[in-house]
Amino acid sequence: MLDRFSDFYPHNIGIETGFLLLILVALESVLSADNAIALASIAQGLSDPKIQRQALNFGLLAAFILRIALIFTATWVINFWQFQLIGALYLLWLVFQYFTSSEGEDNQRSGPKYSSLWQTIPIIAMTDLAFSLDSVTTAIAVSSEIWLIVTGATIGIVALRFMAGLFIRWLDEYVHLEDAGYITVGLVGLRLLLRVFDADFVLPEWFLISSVVVLFIWGFSLRKPETELENAVESATSNEAEAVAPIQETEEVIQD
Repeated sequence: MLDRFSDFYPHNIGIETGFLLLILVALESVLSADNAIALASIAQGLSDPKIQRQALNFGLLAAFILRIALIFTATWVINFWQFQLIGALYLLWLVFQYFTSSEGEDNQRSGPKYSSLWQTIPIIAMTDLAFSLDSVTTAIAVSSEIWLIVTGATIGIVALRFMAGLFIRWLDEYVHLEDAGYITVGLVGLRLLLRVFDADFVLPEWFLISSVVVLFIWGFSLRKPETELENAVESATSNEAEAVAPIQETEEVIQD
């Protein structure tokens, strides 16, 4: 019992610990980009923006509890390939569901639609848990300090909430972003699946991170036409207002 507590308690806090924490948070942020898109796509299946925010808040709260449970049982979980197989198949199913969905009037795919908040919350939590099977394994490879991994996961889940909120807006603005996100989801699912068949054969971390960066550059490469038009109108309105303001001030001075 004391040994478990000493593993959790931060008994060696210093520059090395801070550096490891920075690495863990960076890994969480980079590897959570595809997670954030998947969660944003799920939340976007609700029609009301207020309920979308509630779904992300409650869903990620449940996801945080599941992440902590996974961290404390990770050394046990990774010994059972069935967990990784279920996680891999779930992520690949999300990708299949998205790319086989019907296209709308604007020739764009859309994620699944949901009718209620309580239907969406468990899906968000389980989706994050599937991603965590990969990220927690990576975190354990970086550090054996449980408290450090928990701290990184806590910061990561907070960052994930803000990223998912941003992606809900960006999915409406960029043509390829949702496609790019789901392709990276497929890479994570494939990585887990390969680990099931051969624990020593894993897609290297640099390959996964490089793929995420390239795919997201492509994802942000093209804005939707209606978004560009709205931005142009807003810019024109703003410029017109700035141009009219000095004239109005001059008229007021003359009248005085």
